[in-house]
Formats: sequence, structure tokens, C-alpha cells
Amino acid sequence: MSFDRRITPVRADLADERLRGQVEAERFTTGTVKRIATTFSALHRHPSREAPVDTQAIFGEGVTVYDEHEGWAWVQLHDDGYVGYLPSEALGEAGPEPTHKVRAIRTFVYPGPNLKLPYQSYLTLNSKVAVTETEGDYARLAAGGWVFAAHLSGLGAFETDYVTVAERFLHTPYLWGGKTSLGIDCSGLAQTALTAAGIKAPRDSDMQERELGTPVAAKPDLSGLQRGDLVFWKGHVGLMMDETNFIHATGHSMTVMIEPLAVAEERIRLGSYGPISAIKRLG
Repeated sequence: MSFDRRITPVRADLADERLRGQVEAERFTTGTVKRIATTFSALHRHPSREAPVDTQAIFGEGVTVYDEHEGWAWVQLHDDGYVGYLPSEALGEAGPEPTHKVRAIRTFVYPGPNLKLPYQSYLTLNSKVAVTETEGDYARLAAGGWVFAAHLSGLGAFETDYVTVAERFLHTPYLWGGKTSLGIDCSGLAQTALTAAGIKAPRDSDMQERELGTPVAAKPDLSGLQRGDLVFWKGHVGLMMDETNFIHATGHSMTVMIEPLAVAEERIRLGSYGPISAIKRLG
């Protein structure tokens, strides 16, 4: 049986119980549910900080832990199903259940409800938190600390325009595997923006191209596109802002940038990614 290693929790010695009869492994387990308890954590392909990073897990995200050994946990992320290794120190208990999520691209966590206090940590867009009380303009978190309440929203509240969300990451440094305003990659930008708008999206651009939206036939001059259209190459994705311009996280400038699609298309086509592979429209 063939499977996508990125989203299939299977090793030679261990696999998810749900895969029994589908894959070969020495033993199977249901795992233990925990949550990410640090601002974010890189998800590595192997249990080493030098191993490739496939994505990041952010605060409050649920994970299933299948194995822990020498400070590393082998997990599957609940939001997009990615499988990999992260430091055990990044994990916390599963409860309490989140009540809110972060709607700002970044918000500071203070030891008290006062902006003049030295901050103790920060959280990023789409982080999930449990609020226990409010005082003035601040919300107290079950995990400890206070955040500016206006930077939170209910779990069922979503942004109305995912392109506007993407625009808030303008000039963010490019980071392979990144999903935060400290560093983000092309598919991470698309997934993060779509998630904020309540649209479930897979993690990598090939998955997004396959699973999201309906195809749009590209004209030779690339006209007729709309805000929100997703433009794909093999290994790259960007979001149209209007008929002409699009936003993407790119290694070309090592930032999130806005440029005319025609300019980017020529550069990318003549570079390593080749021609546009698909344009998809949501809704």
C-alpha cells in the first residue's frame, strides 16, 4: 500500500491503530492526546534539530502522541494531519478545551492585565486558548498570563476575506516550514490565511492544488482572474489580490511580497518551478 509519509503515522516499529490491516508495523497504538504548550514548535522529519522541518505546530493545537524517546515525541497534528517529531518540552496536557483563538498576527502574553508589565511570551494567529476570566481590556488564560482581549475571537468567528489576512503578513521573512509572522512559507501563508477565514486547508501546495477549489482556465495573458484565486506551480502557491497582482511568500525576495502575476509568472517559469500548474477558485 502506498501512502503519503507527511500525513500517515507509520514507522517500521509503530503505527496508528487506525491503520491496522492497512500497513505493516511491529505494533499499533491509539496514542495520547496532548496540546502544543509553547508559542510554536518546528515539526521535524526525524528526531533531531538538524533534521528537515516540514511545518510548525502552534500553541493550543491538538496532537496525538504515539511515542516519546530521549526528549522527542512522534506525533500527528490534529489540524492538518502532519506527522513528525517535535521536542517533548513543547507538549502540554490536552485540557482544558480552548474557548477562543488568536485573531491578531501576534499578541503578547503578560503576567497581569497591564500593558506596562514586561511580557512573558507571545502567541500567533490561529493559536487556540482557554479563557478563564476577563478584567478590563484583558483576558486571563488557563495556561497562564493575560492577553489583550480584542486580539481574541470565539472559535466559531472567522475572517471574511482570507486575502486580507494574507496581506497582514506582508514583508514577513520567508521561512521553509513556517506558519507565523516571524517566518512563513508559501503554502503556510495560504493555509494560515484560509484557516483564519474558516476554510480547512491542507499544508503543502501540492495538496492544496489537489483539494481546494475548482479549476480556472488561465488565458494566455493571465487576465480574468479574481481576488482570492489560488495560483499554483509545482511546489509553489500565491493568492490573487485582484486581476493583476498577487501575494506570496517567496524565496526570491525571502519575504512575503506583492507583485504583478505576469512578472512573477515569467520569473518562476524560467526558474526552478516551471509553468503555472493550476489556478483554483474557492466558493
